[in-house]
Amino acid sequence: MRVVTPAPRDIWREIVASDPTAFVYQTPEGIDAICAARGEEDASRLYEFPDGRRLVLPLHRKRGRPAWMSVETSPLIGSLVSPGPVRPDELRSVLEDLARHEAFQVRIVPGALHGEEWEAVVPQHVQRLPKRAHVVDLQDGFEKVWKDRFNGQGRRGVRKAEKVGLEVECGRGSALLPELYDLYRLSVDRWARRGRQPTFLARWRADRSASLEELQARMAALGDACRIWMARVDGRAAAAIIVLQGANAHYTMGAMDKELAGPTRANFLLHKLAIEDACREGCRYYNMGETGTSSSLARFKAHFGATEYSYFEYRLERIPVTALERRLKSWAKRLLRRGSGSAEESS
Repeated sequence: MRVVTPAPRDIWREIVASDPTAFVYQTPEGIDAICAARGEEDASRLYEFPDGRRLVLPLHRKRGRPAWMSVETSPLIGSLVSPGPVRPDELRSVLEDLARHEAFQVRIVPGALHGEEWEAVVPQHVQRLPKRAHVVDLQDGFEKVWKDRFNGQGRRGVRKAEKVGLEVECGRGSALLPELYDLYRLSVDRWARRGRQPTFLARWRADRSASLEELQARMAALGDACRIWMARVDGRAAAAIIVLQGANAHYTMGAMDKELAGPTRANFLLHKLAIEDACREGCRYYNMGETGTSSSLARFKAHFGATEYSYFEYRLERIPVTALERRLKSWAKRLLRRGSGSAEESS
């Protein structure tokens, strides 16, 4: 097996074009968007096998760090791109290469559609973080999806949203991003209250994971592949979603003003329109993103016929930092709960 890093762009694009399960963030342009937003660099790896098969593992890492200190990460939507299913022996060869790799840590997210393939071959000693996502299969077009995959509550939600006269706009690129980000800040404050967290801490964490500047850099790099769907009530933003669309569609972010979006079922209409648009452009999958442990979020995604997938993020590391990180997070959560409880008692 021959390994080339970073992967040559022309070969990478050729492989992406032959992979029916590839998403935007697995393309060279997708990795460039991540790197532009985070000050990182392309660390992708091309694998060439003796029989002529070629695979690409998209990876990115912080720019300027020595290799032994670097953390290399695959996109959260998926890792290897390949012309057809990846064989177990190919996966083992990739894992052996990564085990020899000089990076301090490599984080691999197979994605919802390929979790079982990876779990069958990844050694048990590799650190695992549980993931859960929901994906809508768009095969046979929107009429089939609407009739056979949307459930009754999903169709009723769409019809109600259509009747109340929502104003809907779809913008490509970042034109609607500031308006969406205002909704996102409202959502963060709501999540903080629901989780009994200090608002300032929730906002700090949100800015670290998705600041306005980072999102603007990503959207600028992705161009027309980025679509923002916005619903308004009497000119006021009620809900918005970001969908990245290429060979497949990926819902990456959503936010709403609950007082406006809840009664109007704005989110039902936005996802219906985004799914219809993806079907029209020939996408096979509409990935609704990471669901985590939220049962309410899982129920919402099920309204659109999304199938639930459980899989793992794998971490190959020289020092077992993931286990330490888990203990520190557990300790911090206990402290926050105690602090919130004390504040309520004193009030």
